[in-house]
Amino acid sequence: MSHDILSLLQSRAPDFSKGQRRLAQYITESYDKAAFLTANALGKAVGVSESTVVRFAMELGYDGYPEMQKAMQEMVVNRLTSVQRIEVAHDRIGDQDVVSTVLQADIERLRRTGETLDREEFQGAVNAILKARRIYILGVRSAAPLAGFLGYYLNCMFQNVRIITASGTGEMFEQIVGVGPEDAVIAFSFPRYSAATAKGARYCRSTGAAVIGVTDSKLSPLGQNCDRVLLAKSDMVSLVDSLVAPLSVTNALIVALAAQREKELSKTFSSLERIWAEYHVYEKQVEAP
Repeated sequence: MSHDILSLLQSRAPDFSKGQRRLAQYITESYDKAAFLTANALGKAVGVSESTVVRFAMELGYDGYPEMQKAMQEMVVNRLTSVQRIEVAHDRIGDQDVVSTVLQADIERLRRTGETLDREEFQGAVNAILKARRIYILGVRSAAPLAGFLGYYLNCMFQNVRIITASGTGEMFEQIVGVGPEDAVIAFSFPRYSAATAKGARYCRSTGAAVIGVTDSKLSPLGQNCDRVLLAKSDMVSLVDSLVAPLSVTNALIVALAAQREKELSKTFSSLERIWAEYHVYEKQVEAP
């Protein structure tokens, strides 16, 4: 089964009936709209019956229309430009309440992430980080905040943490050139996938380092270049990618590591609390009269 439905449609085109050709043409030319239509709505848009759409999906090798629709939606996330994503988001939300729509979508992503995250992969990632000599954290562009957030807390637990958020491939390689077999690399990447992150992960893995990817698919450019993959759903089709589920997975990683570094953390934060108090790092909340 091809993971790119457009390539699949092109290769099967000679065998299509008249109705199937109309479906294939509509999907090819308007996949950003087709991906979010029901089988009935897609059939009406093309001028064929709903049953024809369902049979078309099965003849392409999918279990049914929902699986084909999922393939189309994954393609949309990977291929759309920022302008196209804004247009699709507008069409999907329409007159609905934006806050409720976005929050409900994020809740669903959290639920799906909790169901699909492999606990053995997660524990393997924790173990690799705990025994690493150095820890490199890669996250560029919209994934940079995830790298910074994780790095902030890991710097409280470990002595040799390097946060790399350079989006240029050349600059990234300059910062990871010393990575080796005793190191762990944690990389973040979500659609639209950063080429620099995928290339950096590939290089780190070639040196023997333990590479852990936090991404949305094992087949993503990052996922294919990792030893451990922590899956987190981030499939909002809009200018803004939802990082709620990836951040929650990052939180879980921090909590799991903290449980294993309790003594080190207690010592670090005891010192920090004294420093924060002496230098008035934090403002105290004013009590109500």
